[in-house]
Amino acid sequence: MPASQTVRVNPALATPTDLAPEGVAAIGDELRGLLADVFALYVKTKNFHWHMSGPHFRDYHLLLDEHSDQIFAMTDDLAERARKIGATTLHSIGDIARHQRLRDNNEEFVEPRDMLAELSTDNQQLTRSLRAAHAVCDEHNDVATASLIENWIDETERRTWFLSEIVGRR
Repeated sequence: MPASQTVRVNPALATPTDLAPEGVAAIGDELRGLLADVFALYVKTKNFHWHMSGPHFRDYHLLLDEHSDQIFAMTDDLAERARKIGATTLHSIGDIARHQRLRDNNEEFVEPRDMLAELSTDNQQLTRSLRAAHAVCDEHNDVATASLIENWIDETERRTWFLSEIVGRR
C-alpha cells in the first residue's frame, strides 16, 4: 500500500467499518482532496461574490452567494463521511492548502466575466475529481460515499451550466 494510503487513525478516533483498511485509506485520501478543493472553491466563490462589480452586479452577486452556500453545504458531509468510514479529515487551513488541487485567485481585481469563467472551469475540475473519487468508491464497494458523490456531481454540473451559459453569452 502506498504511503499516502496508510491508515493512521488515533485509536480514540477509530470508527468501526466493514470496508477494508486499504479502501478506507484510498477513499479517505479522495475525500480529503475533495474537501480541500471544496473549501478552496467556496473561498474563491465568496471572494468573487464580495468583489463583483459592473452592470450585472446584482444578478451575479446573488448567483455567487447561492453557489457559495451550496458549496459550503458539502463540507460537513464530506468530512463526516470520512469519519464514518474510519478515516480522518482536514485539520487546518494549512492542511487545506497542502491538499487542494484548485488554484486560488489572489488578484486585487478580476473582470466579472473572468470571475465567472474561472469558476466555471473550477467547477468542471471539481466534477472530474468527484468522478475520480466515485471510481475509487466503486473499486472498494463504498456505495454510500458513491451515492453522496453522485448528488454532488449533479450540483456541480448545474453550477457549471449556469456559469458557462453566462460566460458564453455577450
